[in-house]
Amino acid sequence: MVGRGDPVASYVAVTALSHAGLVREHNEDSLVIGPWTLCGTVTENPQTLVFRRGTPLCVAVADGLGGQPAGEVASALVVRNLSILGPSLDGEDTVRRALEACNEAVYAAADGDPALLTMGTTVAGVVVLADSLLTFNVGDSRVYETGRDGLRQVSVDDSPALRPGQRTTSIVTQTLGGSLEFQQVTPHLTGMPLAVGHRCLICTDGLTDTVTDEQLDRLLLGAEDDGRAAFELWRAAIEAGAPDNITLIVLSVGE
Repeated sequence: MVGRGDPVASYVAVTALSHAGLVREHNEDSLVIGPWTLCGTVTENPQTLVFRRGTPLCVAVADGLGGQPAGEVASALVVRNLSILGPSLDGEDTVRRALEACNEAVYAAADGDPALLTMGTTVAGVVVLADSLLTFNVGDSRVYETGRDGLRQVSVDDSPALRPGQRTTSIVTQTLGGSLEFQQVTPHLTGMPLAVGHRCLICTDGLTDTVTDEQLDRLLLGAEDDGRAAFELWRAAIEAGAPDNITLIVLSVGE
């Protein structure tokens, strides 16, 4: 991590916020930023961590499945596994195997425990490498990147096609865990070049179900810094009623 006394260097700044929303009693979301995890907890204000570029850095959110038992257990299990595996994630094959291992771990933890049976979670995130960025997801949590044409969704929603006039759906077609019988997963992976100025938004559907892509674009790009952007995004979800847990991460590459 970059300290205040260190010389200027290329860095990755990661700003995160997690909140239960206005309806749910508990927060079943979790997140991972390098070796740090936040599981089922509420942050009152955005928190920022800064890292040197070089060693693989895994940053992700996980959304425990609502309406099924122990969503917070499943999401916490996944981000803790990713925090351990993070430094070894140096390419698409290693990320794919890590997500497959996370899926197996969720099923193994639920095996034989009625309180955990069918628990599951989505996951979405990025692995920051020296000169490239790998995005990944299973489920409907999302990864966006900013560019000249505004905000662009990079992740692929695992959900049915929307009907005309329908903006969101609560149906998820692929998750880590979540079924009585073991189901393999096919993670969505995308690689792209990384440069100073690159910026990403990683979030659970508690944000995107209530805030449109147009609003996300305006609030993220119009904020004076990542902390303000994270706060304004969270506030937009709260003002829209926040029926679900809200977890979001803004990641920027600077120099």
